[in-house]
Amino acid sequence: MPENVSSTAPPPWFARPAARSWTCAPAPTEVREFHASLPGHDPTPLTELPPLAAELAVGRVFVKDESCRLGLPAFKALGASWAVHRALAARAADGDLATPVTLVSATDGNHGRAVARTARLLGHRARVFVPRGVHPEAVAAIAAEGADVSQVMGAYDEAVRRAAEAAATPDALLVQDTAWPGYERIPGWIVEGYSTLCAEVDEQLAAAGAGTPDLITIPVGVGSLAHAVVTHYRSRPAGPPAALLSVEPTAAPCLIESLLRGAPVSVTTGETIMAGLNCGTPSSIAWPHLRDGLDAAIAIPDAASARAAGDLARLGVSSGPCGAAPLAGLRAALTGDGADERRAALGLGPASTVVLLSTEGSAANPATTTADS
Repeated sequence: MPENVSSTAPPPWFARPAARSWTCAPAPTEVREFHASLPGHDPTPLTELPPLAAELAVGRVFVKDESCRLGLPAFKALGASWAVHRALAARAADGDLATPVTLVSATDGNHGRAVARTARLLGHRARVFVPRGVHPEAVAAIAAEGADVSQVMGAYDEAVRRAAEAAATPDALLVQDTAWPGYERIPGWIVEGYSTLCAEVDEQLAAAGAGTPDLITIPVGVGSLAHAVVTHYRSRPAGPPAALLSVEPTAAPCLIESLLRGAPVSVTTGETIMAGLNCGTPSSIAWPHLRDGLDAAIAIPDAASARAAGDLARLGVSSGPCGAAPLAGLRAALTGDGADERRAALGLGPASTVVLLSTEGSAANPATTTADS
């Protein structure tokens, strides 16, 4: 899909009417307890923004602000910390007590920094592969955690391939947040780690007197966070089910293309300021949950994300381009040709409660764009 999509054309869109009736097993409860035990861990804010509720013609809008999670400017430390904890315990149970190990990963920025931070705190090494298009400041932040950073000339999928090759030694451990056949256990633990974010949202909504969410809007790269959100909200035993909307760049629409075709596909990605979402292939373990549990998917151009980031900043929420994508995606869904049908597909009315997952602060990705990008 071209990046220069006309603002008057309907956005790339997919809807599945039966998604809210689909169910799955929940994430393990001990994840939340693990995160609570980490030094410096506190729930991130859930901020209500009445001006957005008025703009979008819904009851209440909240933003889950992940601009500072365990000392990092994005949510990724939740998955990396839990996965490394489980993986090192599994190695020890198998009799492999060698230390230190090298944690290896590919990243568009935030995941690699979280892996590098986890390695440093636990006394291990880290090697991180970074594809083209990641901002130099994001690359420098990974290196500042003590990681050995290798920059790859290709796209994200090429960086993943290089990382997997580099991890094929006895003293290395691949900690990747995307899965493929034969490599699914550690990505599954990463998904479990993200469940803490969802549990916090539920508690914070209840404390605000907002009840349960009617819509959660989620930025998507390979789909691991969306996998966690689907797992959480499709495993609830009672109460009205939430609608779930995924948002990705028009330059890297691997999930929406897969949904439209009914099978996972790889796409050629372009340039986008939404660096953390610039992924060409859905995670193999995420795909069945996203196929069956998402109500809708939409793709947005860079200019929409940049505008949303600026609007959130003016409302007091620090959000990078990926974090602002949910607001941009919901705006695209609720305006223009076909807006009434898209609103109906999401089940939104004047009393609905909406949660936008802002997965990174502005410090995570300092890229900017112009209004005509």
